[in-house]
Amino acid sequence: MKTTHPGMIETVKDRIVAAIKGTGDIFQATVNITTQALSTTIKDTGKVGTSVTDAIAEVASGAIRGTAHVGADLGHAARGIMIGVMRGTKDAGAEVLDTISHTAHITIQDTAKVGGDVGAAAIGLVEGAIQGAKELGVSAEDAAAAAADGAMKAAGEVGSTTVDTVRKAVTKPIKGVKIVLKEPELAKAA
Repeated sequence: MKTTHPGMIETVKDRIVAAIKGTGDIFQATVNITTQALSTTIKDTGKVGTSVTDAIAEVASGAIRGTAHVGADLGHAARGIMIGVMRGTKDAGAEVLDTISHTAHITIQDTAKVGGDVGAAAIGLVEGAIQGAKELGVSAEDAAAAAADGAMKAAGEVGSTTVDTVRKAVTKPIKGVKIVLKEPELAKAA
């Protein structure tokens, strides 16, 4: 992965820590910082030779690490990350469903790395995708499925216990949306 800006992960982590400590509002802190960091970084992508997917990975990683650092709820953070990514990338011309899936993938991987609750993070990601979909005029069902798919792919890379946890989290209706998982791709998760 190319670095978008030197220390982007640490910068986002530090900003998340400060915002959560300052306001106590995990969700709003992650929405605001993720949106702002991505909007700024994407405007500069042509100058620094990085991609939108690299920028998302760095910002999401920093947000998860910052949230874990202060012991805050990673489910709320994951929801905020998803909405922030959707808002921050809407002008980049990125394919929305691919962006949702990629964001979920990175967020679940990083949640597992910090020993966080991957089930709560998966639910938060799907909730964020549903809320963001309404803002962007995308089908809530498609957005939820893309988030669940990205979360399941990441879980498959982490291990079978994580797959079970994420599957249980995303197979019940979330915010009134029933998610249909793409089971054939889960065969790798053994």
